[in-house]
Amino acid sequence: MYYSYISGDYSEGITKNKEKQLKIAKEKIAGADSILIGAGAGLSAAAGFDYSGKKFHEFFFDFEEKYNITDIYSGGFYPFPDEETFWAWWSRAIYLNRYCPAPNNLYSELFDLIKDFDYFVLTTNVDHQFQKAGFDKKRLFYTQGDYGLFQSEDNRIKKTYDNEEIIFKMMVAQGFEKDEKGNFKVPDDKKIKMAIPSDLIPICPDGGGKMKMNLRCDDSFVEDEGWRKAYLRYDDFIRRHKNTDTVYFELGVGMNTPAIIKFPFWESVGKNKNAFYISVTKGDAFCPRDISDRSICVNGDIKDFIEDLSE
Repeated sequence: MYYSYISGDYSEGITKNKEKQLKIAKEKIAGADSILIGAGAGLSAAAGFDYSGKKFHEFFFDFEEKYNITDIYSGGFYPFPDEETFWAWWSRAIYLNRYCPAPNNLYSELFDLIKDFDYFVLTTNVDHQFQKAGFDKKRLFYTQGDYGLFQSEDNRIKKTYDNEEIIFKMMVAQGFEKDEKGNFKVPDDKKIKMAIPSDLIPICPDGGGKMKMNLRCDDSFVEDEGWRKAYLRYDDFIRRHKNTDTVYFELGVGMNTPAIIKFPFWESVGKNKNAFYISVTKGDAFCPRDISDRSICVNGDIKDFIEDLSE
């Protein structure tokens, strides 16, 4: 149903003037019956999460030196020599992107902006930052999984498992220390191990087999009971608000997986003449021309825009 968007006629919305965009956004949000947030990787990037920046060099300096890995994303595909090394890498990646405090308060600022509305969040992000910032977990749909969950490699087991306890044990076993706030840090002597003990390799408590991350990278991704319930709540939100004054608020969504957020948002706004579309991102803020009179597309910094909206 989205094929018409692939080669369609696109627009930058009502106006490109930053002051007018901000004024319109404030008015539309203030008058909305409901707000549907669509969040992509650009939102977490604006919140300070960086796959190749300072934290990467701090926590993965040894992997960088030995394997010439230059960022967290590409390291996830590296053919490590054994499971002990594999989980040393992945425990650090999971910790930094799921359990480490957010570098800035963008998610909290966004929550303060919309918390009094009837809202829902659809996101492809897997870092759990919405719930950590106070968003109601029953108003969240993480379509692509969660760094905080494991699943069995046996696809017959349709369950997921919390991994915080085992991830923290892996971090300690490698030699990471906790600072005064309880966050892990590299010790001053940088003496950390690049492998975990074999007895910490995660084993499925139900099937006894190996475990892996609950991240959608192929058709083995487990959509467990929690995922299905979240989908039904999202579907119910869409149904209840298909004709109301709903703001479709898209943040940091590019064109990597447009069929999850961007195309459905465009289609919903096209069908509902009371709806309004706001897209804020760097590089991919645009809309089909047929909804351009009910859209603003902001090519800019998400954090700056949210802060301006909150004033």
